[in-house]
Amino acid sequence: MISRREWSIRVRMTVAAALVAALICFMVSALVTVALRGRAQDYEREQTTAAALRLVYLVRRGGLPAEPSVPGTPVVQVLNAQDRVVAATRGLRGEPIAAFKPPPADVYDDRTLCPPAGLRGCMNVVAFRVYQPDGDWTVYTADRVVPWYVSSTLVLVLTGGGLVLVAVSALVTWRTVTRTLAPVDAIRAELAEISATSSGRRVPLPDYHDEIRLLAETANATLDRLDEALEQQRRFTSDASHDLRSPIAAARAQIEEALLYPDQADWPRVGRAVLASLERLQAIVTDLLELARLDVRDRSGNELVDLAALVSIELARAERAKLIVPSLEVGVSVFGDRLRLARLLTNLLDNAERHAVERIEVSVRAEGGTAVLEIQDDGDGIEPAEREVVFQRFARLRASRDRDPNGTGLGLPIARQIARNHSGTLTIEDSPRGARFVLRLPRAGHDSR
Repeated sequence: MISRREWSIRVRMTVAAALVAALICFMVSALVTVALRGRAQDYEREQTTAAALRLVYLVRRGGLPAEPSVPGTPVVQVLNAQDRVVAATRGLRGEPIAAFKPPPADVYDDRTLCPPAGLRGCMNVVAFRVYQPDGDWTVYTADRVVPWYVSSTLVLVLTGGGLVLVAVSALVTWRTVTRTLAPVDAIRAELAEISATSSGRRVPLPDYHDEIRLLAETANATLDRLDEALEQQRRFTSDASHDLRSPIAAARAQIEEALLYPDQADWPRVGRAVLASLERLQAIVTDLLELARLDVRDRSGNELVDLAALVSIELARAERAKLIVPSLEVGVSVFGDRLRLARLLTNLLDNAERHAVERIEVSVRAEGGTAVLEIQDDGDGIEPAEREVVFQRFARLRASRDRDPNGTGLGLPIARQIARNHSGTLTIEDSPRGARFVLRLPRAGHDSR
Protein backbone atom coordinates (compact mmCIF):
# COMPACT_ATOMS: atom_id res chain seq x y z
CA MET A 1 0.00 0.00 0.00
CA ILE A 2 1.36 3.40 -1.01
CA SER A 3 1.53 5.84 1.89
CA ARG A 4 0.70 9.50 1.55
CA ARG A 5 4.40 10.35 1.90
CA GLU A 6 4.99 8.58 -1.43
CA TRP A 7 2.30 10.50 -3.32
CA SER A 8 3.49 12.82 -6.04
CA ILE A 9 2.89 16.55 -5.86
CA ARG A 10 0.22 16.24 -8.54
CA VAL A 11 -1.69 13.66 -6.50
CA ARG A 12 -1.31 15.58 -3.24
CA MET A 13 -2.43 18.88 -4.77
CA THR A 14 -5.33 17.23 -6.61
CA VAL A 15 -6.52 15.39 -3.51
CA ALA A 16 -6.19 18.59 -1.44
CA ALA A 17 -8.16 20.60 -4.02
CA ALA A 18 -10.84 17.89 -4.20
CA LEU A 19 -11.14 17.78 -0.40
CA VAL A 20 -11.37 21.56 -0.19
CA ALA A 21 -14.01 21.61 -2.94
CA ALA A 22 -15.92 18.81 -1.21
CA LEU A 23 -15.80 20.69 2.10
CA ILE A 24 -17.02 23.89 0.45
CA CYS A 25 -19.82 21.99 -1.33
CA PHE A 26 -20.84 20.35 1.93
CA MET A 27 -20.95 23.66 3.78
CA VAL A 28 -22.85 25.38 0.95
CA SER A 29 -25.28 22.44 0.70
CA ALA A 30 -25.86 22.52 4.45
CA LEU A 31 -26.54 26.25 4.39
CA VAL A 32 -28.84 25.92 1.37
CA THR A 33 -30.70 23.01 2.96
CA VAL A 34 -31.18 24.85 6.25
CA ALA A 35 -32.37 28.00 4.48
CA LEU A 36 -34.73 26.12 2.16
CA ARG A 37 -36.09 23.99 4.98
CA GLY A 38 -36.95 27.14 6.93
CA ARG A 39 -38.65 28.65 3.90
CA ALA A 40 -40.48 25.38 3.19
CA GLN A 41 -41.67 25.12 6.77
CA ASP A 42 -42.97 28.69 6.65
CA TYR A 43 -44.69 27.98 3.36
CA GLU A 44 -46.31 24.77 4.64
CA ARG A 45 -47.47 26.52 7.78
CA GLU A 46 -48.98 29.34 5.73
CA GLN A 47 -50.74 26.83 3.50
CA THR A 48 -52.08 24.91 6.48
CA THR A 49 -53.25 28.12 8.16
CA ALA A 50 -54.91 29.32 4.96
CA ALA A 51 -56.72 25.98 4.65
CA ALA A 52 -57.96 26.30 8.24
CA LEU A 53 -59.22 29.83 7.56
CA ARG A 54 -61.17 28.57 4.56
CA LEU A 55 -62.79 25.92 6.77
CA VAL A 56 -63.60 28.56 9.38
CA TYR A 57 -65.31 30.57 6.66
CA LEU A 58 -67.36 27.55 5.60
CA VAL A 59 -68.33 26.81 9.22
CA ARG A 60 -69.51 30.40 9.77
CA ARG A 61 -71.57 30.36 6.59
CA GLY A 62 -73.09 26.99 7.43
CA GLY A 63 -72.10 25.36 4.14
CA LEU A 64 -69.57 22.87 5.50
CA PRO A 65 -69.57 19.55 3.54
CA ALA A 66 -69.05 16.25 5.35
CA GLU A 67 -65.77 15.63 3.47
CA PRO A 68 -64.31 19.04 2.77
CA SER A 69 -61.60 19.22 0.13
CA VAL A 70 -59.02 21.95 0.71
CA PRO A 71 -56.28 22.29 -1.95
CA GLY A 72 -52.74 21.87 -0.62
CA THR A 73 -53.71 20.36 2.75
CA PRO A 74 -54.02 16.56 2.97
CA VAL A 75 -55.78 16.39 6.39
CA VAL A 76 -58.67 18.51 7.71
CA GLN A 77 -61.07 17.91 10.57
CA VAL A 78 -63.89 19.94 12.14
CA LEU A 79 -65.20 19.29 15.69
CA ASN A 80 -68.48 20.70 17.06
CA ALA A 81 -69.03 22.03 20.53
CA GLN A 82 -69.35 18.46 21.86
CA ASP A 83 -65.96 17.53 20.27
CA ARG A 84 -67.57 15.22 17.77
CA VAL A 85 -66.18 15.11 14.27
CA VAL A 86 -68.75 16.67 11.97
CA ALA A 87 -66.54 17.02 8.90
CA ALA A 88 -63.20 15.50 7.98
CA THR A 89 -61.00 14.11 5.28
CA ARG A 90 -62.11 10.68 4.18
CA GLY A 91 -61.12 8.06 6.73
CA LEU A 92 -60.79 10.51 9.64
CA ARG A 93 -64.44 10.63 10.84
CA GLY A 94 -63.51 8.78 14.00
CA GLU A 95 -61.56 10.29 16.87
CA PRO A 96 -60.06 13.78 16.74
CA ILE A 97 -56.54 13.93 15.36
CA ALA A 98 -55.43 16.26 18.18
CA ALA A 99 -56.37 16.88 21.79
CA PHE A 100 -55.09 20.45 22.12
CA LYS A 101 -57.20 23.54 21.52
CA PRO A 102 -56.37 27.22 21.22
CA PRO A 103 -56.02 28.98 24.57
CA PRO A 104 -59.17 30.68 25.91
CA ALA A 105 -57.77 34.12 25.11
CA ASP A 106 -56.80 33.18 21.55
CA VAL A 107 -58.37 31.64 18.46
CA TYR A 108 -55.25 30.04 16.98
CA ASP A 109 -52.65 27.49 18.02
CA ASP A 110 -50.29 25.11 16.22
CA ARG A 111 -48.17 22.16 17.29
CA THR A 112 -46.09 19.37 15.81
CA LEU A 113 -47.43 15.93 16.66
CA CYS A 114 -45.56 12.69 16.04
CA PRO A 115 -47.94 11.33 14.95
CA PRO A 116 -51.48 12.79 15.23
CA ALA A 117 -54.16 10.31 16.23
CA GLY A 118 -55.05 7.94 13.39
CA LEU A 119 -52.11 9.15 11.19
CA ARG A 120 -48.47 8.26 10.59
CA GLY A 121 -45.40 10.36 10.83
CA CYS A 122 -44.87 13.78 12.28
CA MET A 123 -47.26 16.49 11.14
CA ASN A 124 -47.79 20.20 11.76
CA VAL A 125 -51.31 20.64 13.17
CA VAL A 126 -53.09 24.03 13.17
CA ALA A 127 -56.15 24.56 15.42
CA PHE A 128 -58.67 27.41 15.09
CA ARG A 129 -61.51 28.26 17.49
CA VAL A 130 -64.81 29.14 15.73
CA TYR A 131 -67.64 30.78 17.61
CA GLN A 132 -71.04 29.12 17.05
CA PRO A 133 -74.41 29.62 18.86
CA ASP A 134 -74.20 26.14 20.45
CA GLY A 135 -70.63 26.61 21.56
CA ASP A 136 -67.09 26.89 20.17
CA TRP A 137 -66.15 24.59 17.33
CA THR A 138 -62.59 23.54 16.53
CA VAL A 139 -61.05 23.34 13.08
CA TYR A 140 -57.90 21.20 12.60
CA THR A 141 -55.73 21.19 9.51
CA ALA A 142 -52.54 19.16 9.28
CA ASP A 143 -49.71 18.63 6.84
CA ARG A 144 -46.51 16.62 7.03
CA VAL A 145 -43.40 18.13 8.62
CA VAL A 146 -40.76 19.17 6.10
CA PRO A 147 -37.86 16.64 6.40
CA TRP A 148 -34.32 17.81 7.20
CA TYR A 149 -33.29 17.24 3.58
CA VAL A 150 -36.38 19.17 2.38
CA SER A 151 -36.88 16.88 -0.62
CA SER A 152 -35.16 14.08 -2.52
CA THR A 153 -34.96 16.31 -5.57
CA LEU A 154 -32.95 18.88 -3.66
CA VAL A 155 -30.63 16.15 -2.35
CA LEU A 156 -30.03 14.88 -5.88
CA VAL A 157 -29.39 18.39 -7.22
CA LEU A 158 -26.98 19.34 -4.42
CA THR A 159 -25.20 15.98 -4.50
CA GLY A 160 -24.87 15.99 -8.27
CA GLY A 161 -23.73 19.60 -8.35
CA GLY A 162 -21.21 18.94 -5.58
CA LEU A 163 -19.77 15.91 -7.36
CA VAL A 164 -19.46 17.85 -10.59
CA LEU A 165 -17.74 20.74 -8.79
CA VAL A 166 -15.34 18.37 -7.01
CA ALA A 167 -14.54 16.61 -10.29
CA VAL A 168 -13.97 19.89 -12.11
CA SER A 169 -11.79 21.19 -9.27
CA ALA A 170 -9.71 18.00 -9.28
CA LEU A 171 -9.34 18.06 -13.06
CA VAL A 172 -8.41 21.74 -13.20
CA THR A 173 -5.93 21.29 -10.34
CA TRP A 174 -4.37 18.23 -11.98
CA ARG A 175 -3.94 20.03 -15.30
CA THR A 176 -2.69 23.23 -13.67
CA VAL A 177 -0.14 21.42 -11.52
CA THR A 178 0.92 19.34 -14.53
CA ARG A 179 1.53 22.48 -16.60
CA THR A 180 3.27 24.14 -13.67
CA LEU A 181 5.54 21.16 -13.04
CA ALA A 182 6.31 20.56 -16.71
CA PRO A 183 9.42 22.82 -16.51
CA VAL A 184 10.47 20.97 -13.34
CA ASP A 185 10.20 17.65 -15.20
CA ALA A 186 12.31 19.11 -18.00
CA ILE A 187 14.88 20.35 -15.49
CA ARG A 188 14.95 16.97 -13.75
CA ALA A 189 15.33 15.11 -17.05
CA GLU A 190 18.17 17.36 -18.14
CA LEU A 191 19.96 17.07 -14.80
CA ALA A 192 19.65 13.28 -14.99
CA GLU A 193 21.52 13.34 -18.33
CA ILE A 194 24.34 15.57 -17.09
CA SER A 195 27.51 13.80 -16.07
CA ALA A 196 31.20 14.57 -15.84
CA THR A 197 31.58 13.79 -19.55
CA SER A 198 28.61 15.95 -20.60
CA SER A 199 28.87 18.76 -18.10
CA GLY A 200 28.43 21.53 -20.67
CA ARG A 201 24.68 21.02 -20.84
CA ARG A 202 22.23 23.37 -19.12
CA VAL A 203 18.66 23.01 -17.94
CA PRO A 204 15.95 24.77 -19.99
CA LEU A 205 14.55 28.06 -18.74
CA PRO A 206 10.74 28.35 -18.47
CA ASP A 207 8.99 31.15 -20.34
CA TYR A 208 7.43 32.63 -17.21
CA HIS A 209 9.55 34.66 -14.82
CA ASP A 210 8.50 32.82 -11.69
CA GLU A 211 10.06 30.76 -8.90
CA ILE A 212 10.66 27.79 -11.21
CA ARG A 213 12.65 30.00 -13.58
CA LEU A 214 14.70 31.20 -10.60
CA LEU A 215 15.29 27.53 -9.74
CA ALA A 216 16.46 26.83 -13.30
CA GLU A 217 18.73 29.86 -13.29
CA THR A 218 20.20 28.81 -9.94
CA ALA A 219 20.74 25.28 -11.27
CA ASN A 220 22.51 26.66 -14.35
CA ALA A 221 24.67 28.91 -12.18
CA THR A 222 25.58 25.90 -10.06
CA LEU A 223 26.39 23.91 -13.21
CA ASP A 224 28.60 26.80 -14.36
CA ARG A 225 30.54 26.62 -11.11
CA LEU A 226 30.75 22.84 -11.35
CA ASP A 227 32.06 23.10 -14.91
CA GLU A 228 34.64 25.60 -13.78
CA ALA A 229 35.65 23.32 -10.91
CA LEU A 230 35.85 20.32 -13.26
CA GLU A 231 37.97 22.26 -15.69
CA GLN A 232 40.27 23.37 -12.87
CA GLN A 233 40.45 19.79 -11.69
CA ARG A 234 41.35 18.57 -15.18
CA ARG A 235 44.07 21.21 -15.52
CA PHE A 236 45.29 20.50 -12.02
CA THR A 237 45.44 16.75 -12.68
CA SER A 238 47.25 17.28 -15.96
CA ASP A 239 49.76 19.73 -14.51
CA ALA A 240 50.25 17.71 -11.33
CA SER A 241 50.86 14.50 -13.26
CA HIS A 242 53.44 16.29 -15.43
CA ASP A 243 55.22 17.93 -12.50
CA LEU A 244 55.20 14.74 -10.47
CA ARG A 245 56.35 12.64 -13.40
CA SER A 246 59.37 14.83 -14.15
CA PRO A 247 61.39 14.21 -10.91
CA ILE A 248 60.35 10.56 -10.88
CA ALA A 249 61.50 10.11 -14.50
CA ALA A 250 64.78 11.92 -13.78
CA ALA A 251 65.54 9.75 -10.74
CA ARG A 252 64.62 6.57 -12.64
CA ALA A 253 66.84 7.50 -15.60
CA GLN A 254 69.79 8.20 -13.34
CA ILE A 255 69.42 4.94 -11.46
CA GLU A 256 68.92 2.89 -14.63
CA GLU A 257 72.00 4.46 -16.21
CA ALA A 258 74.08 3.68 -13.15
CA LEU A 259 72.82 0.08 -13.03
CA LEU A 260 73.89 -0.47 -16.65
CA TYR A 261 77.50 0.13 -15.66
CA PRO A 262 77.59 -0.37 -11.89
CA ASP A 263 81.38 -0.62 -11.75
CA GLN A 264 81.88 2.64 -13.57
CA ALA A 265 79.03 4.60 -11.90
CA ASP A 266 79.76 7.47 -9.54
CA TRP A 267 77.33 6.34 -6.87
CA PRO A 268 77.72 9.40 -4.61
CA ARG A 269 76.88 11.64 -7.59
CA VAL A 270 73.94 9.39 -8.50
CA GLY A 271 72.72 9.50 -4.91
CA ARG A 272 72.89 13.29 -4.81
CA ALA A 273 71.01 13.56 -8.10
CA VAL A 274 68.31 11.15 -6.95
CA LEU A 275 68.08 12.98 -3.64
CA ALA A 276 67.55 16.27 -5.48
CA SER A 277 64.72 14.69 -7.50
CA LEU A 278 63.19 13.32 -4.32
CA GLU A 279 63.44 16.71 -2.66
CA ARG A 280 61.61 18.31 -5.59
CA LEU A 281 59.03 15.54 -5.44
CA GLN A 282 58.63 16.04 -1.70
CA ALA A 283 58.20 19.80 -2.18
CA ILE A 284 55.45 19.24 -4.75
CA VAL A 285 53.64 16.70 -2.57
CA THR A 286 53.94 18.98 0.48
CA ASP A 287 52.45 21.92 -1.42
CA LEU A 288 49.67 19.72 -2.80
CA LEU A 289 48.75 18.56 0.69
CA GLU A 290 48.81 22.16 1.90
CA LEU A 291 46.46 23.19 -0.92
CA ALA A 292 44.14 20.28 -0.13
CA ARG A 293 43.96 21.35 3.51
CA LEU A 294 43.29 24.96 2.49
CA ASP A 295 40.55 23.90 0.06
CA VAL A 296 38.55 22.13 2.76
CA ARG A 297 39.19 24.79 5.38
CA ASP A 298 36.99 27.77 4.51
CA ARG A 299 37.51 29.66 7.76
CA SER A 300 40.59 31.26 9.25
CA GLY A 301 41.61 31.20 12.87
CA ASN A 302 40.47 33.74 15.41
CA GLU A 303 43.85 34.86 16.67
CA LEU A 304 44.67 38.57 16.75
CA VAL A 305 47.70 39.06 14.49
CA ASP A 306 49.67 42.30 14.22
CA LEU A 307 50.82 42.43 10.59
CA ALA A 308 53.76 44.73 11.28
CA ALA A 309 55.06 42.43 14.02
CA LEU A 310 54.50 39.38 11.81
CA VAL A 311 56.53 40.95 8.96
CA SER A 312 59.32 42.00 11.34
CA ILE A 313 59.60 38.48 12.79
CA GLU A 314 59.63 36.82 9.38
CA LEU A 315 62.24 39.23 8.00
CA ALA A 316 64.49 38.63 10.98
CA ARG A 317 64.05 34.85 10.81
CA ALA A 318 66.08 34.27 7.63
CA GLU A 319 68.67 36.10 5.58
CA ARG A 320 67.59 37.32 2.18
CA ALA A 321 69.79 37.68 -0.89
CA LYS A 322 68.10 40.94 -1.87
CA LEU A 323 67.77 44.17 0.06
CA ILE A 324 64.49 44.33 2.02
CA VAL A 325 63.08 47.84 2.60
CA PRO A 326 60.23 47.68 5.15
CA SER A 327 57.62 50.39 5.76
CA LEU A 328 55.43 49.13 8.58
CA GLU A 329 52.54 50.95 10.21
CA VAL A 330 52.10 49.94 13.83
CA GLY A 331 48.75 48.73 15.12
CA VAL A 332 47.38 47.18 11.91
CA SER A 333 45.89 43.92 13.16
CA VAL A 334 43.69 41.20 11.69
CA PHE A 335 41.98 38.10 12.98
CA GLY A 336 43.37 34.90 11.52
CA ASP A 337 45.78 32.01 11.67
CA ARG A 338 49.30 33.28 12.43
CA LEU A 339 51.06 30.30 10.85
CA ARG A 340 49.00 30.53 7.66
CA LEU A 341 49.61 34.26 7.33
CA ALA A 342 53.32 33.66 7.89
CA ARG A 343 53.24 31.06 5.09
CA LEU A 344 51.54 33.58 2.81
CA LEU A 345 54.17 36.22 3.57
CA THR A 346 57.03 33.77 3.05
CA ASN A 347 55.65 32.64 -0.31
CA LEU A 348 55.36 36.24 -1.49
CA LEU A 349 58.86 37.10 -0.28
CA ASP A 350 60.34 34.00 -1.96
CA ASN A 351 58.61 34.92 -5.21
CA ALA A 352 59.80 38.53 -5.02
CA GLU A 353 63.37 37.42 -4.24
CA ARG A 354 63.47 35.21 -7.36
CA HIS A 355 62.47 38.10 -9.63
CA ALA A 356 63.98 41.17 -7.94
CA VAL A 357 67.19 42.73 -9.23
CA GLU A 358 68.42 44.02 -5.88
CA ARG A 359 65.55 45.53 -3.87
CA ILE A 360 62.24 44.41 -2.33
CA GLU A 361 59.85 46.83 -0.65
CA VAL A 362 57.47 45.54 2.06
CA SER A 363 54.79 47.82 3.50
CA VAL A 364 51.92 47.46 5.98
CA ARG A 365 49.23 50.11 6.33
CA ALA A 366 45.58 50.60 7.18
CA GLU A 367 42.96 51.83 4.74
CA GLY A 368 39.81 52.39 6.77
CA GLY A 369 38.56 48.96 7.81
CA THR A 370 41.09 47.14 5.61
CA ALA A 371 44.61 46.02 6.45
CA VAL A 372 46.93 46.21 3.43
CA LEU A 373 50.20 44.32 2.96
CA GLU A 374 52.26 45.13 -0.17
CA ILE A 375 55.36 43.40 -1.50
CA GLN A 376 57.01 44.97 -4.53
CA ASP A 377 60.19 43.95 -6.32
CA ASP A 378 62.28 45.84 -8.84
CA GLY A 379 62.31 43.09 -11.45
CA ASP A 380 60.77 42.93 -14.88
CA GLY A 381 57.20 42.73 -13.60
CA ILE A 382 54.24 40.73 -14.87
CA GLU A 383 52.17 41.57 -17.92
CA PRO A 384 48.50 42.44 -17.14
CA ALA A 385 47.30 39.46 -19.22
CA GLU A 386 49.35 37.08 -17.07
CA ARG A 387 48.49 38.47 -13.64
CA GLU A 388 45.77 35.87 -13.03
CA VAL A 389 47.69 33.08 -14.72
CA VAL A 390 50.38 33.08 -12.04
CA PHE A 391 47.75 32.22 -9.40
CA GLN A 392 46.74 29.04 -11.23
CA ARG A 393 48.12 25.83 -9.81
CA PHE A 394 51.35 24.64 -11.44
CA ALA A 395 51.28 27.68 -13.73
CA ARG A 396 54.81 29.02 -14.20
CA LEU A 397 55.88 31.77 -16.53
CA ARG A 398 58.98 31.40 -18.65
CA ALA A 399 60.94 33.86 -16.52
CA SER A 400 60.06 31.90 -13.39
CA ARG A 401 61.21 28.59 -14.91
CA ASP A 402 64.49 30.16 -15.99
CA ARG A 403 65.22 31.60 -12.56
CA ASP A 404 64.07 28.59 -10.49
CA PRO A 405 63.73 25.34 -12.49
CA ASN A 406 62.98 23.41 -9.30
CA GLY A 407 59.99 25.51 -8.30
CA THR A 408 56.61 23.81 -7.81
CA GLY A 409 54.35 26.51 -9.22
CA LEU A 410 52.14 26.27 -6.11
CA GLY A 411 53.47 29.07 -3.92
CA LEU A 412 51.23 31.85 -5.25
CA PRO A 413 48.09 29.66 -5.44
CA ILE A 414 48.67 28.72 -1.79
CA ALA A 415 49.07 32.39 -0.86
CA ARG A 416 45.83 33.37 -2.61
CA GLN A 417 43.88 30.52 -0.99
CA ILE A 418 45.13 31.59 2.45
CA ALA A 419 43.95 35.13 1.69
CA ARG A 420 40.50 33.85 0.65
CA ASN A 421 40.25 31.75 3.80
CA HIS A 422 40.81 34.97 5.75
CA SER A 423 38.00 36.76 3.80
CA GLY A 424 40.61 38.77 1.93
CA THR A 425 42.06 39.22 -1.54
CA LEU A 426 45.52 38.85 -3.08
CA THR A 427 46.04 40.62 -6.39
CA ILE A 428 48.77 42.03 -8.61
CA GLU A 429 48.40 45.75 -9.19
CA ASP A 430 50.10 48.30 -11.42
CA SER A 431 53.50 49.64 -10.44
CA PRO A 432 56.21 51.74 -12.15
CA ARG A 433 58.61 48.80 -12.07
CA GLY A 434 58.50 45.18 -11.06
CA ALA A 435 55.56 43.27 -9.66
CA ARG A 436 53.42 44.63 -6.81
CA PHE A 437 51.48 42.01 -4.85
CA VAL A 438 48.74 43.55 -2.66
CA LEU A 439 47.05 41.62 0.16
CA ARG A 440 43.87 43.11 1.63
CA LEU A 441 42.30 41.65 4.79
CA PRO A 442 39.46 42.84 7.04
CA ARG A 443 40.98 44.84 9.83
CA ALA A 444 40.36 43.73 13.40
CA GLY A 445 37.93 45.87 15.38
CA HIS A 446 36.04 47.16 12.31
CA ASP A 447 32.61 46.22 10.91
CA SER A 448 34.14 45.16 7.63
CA ARG A 449 35.60 42.10 9.29
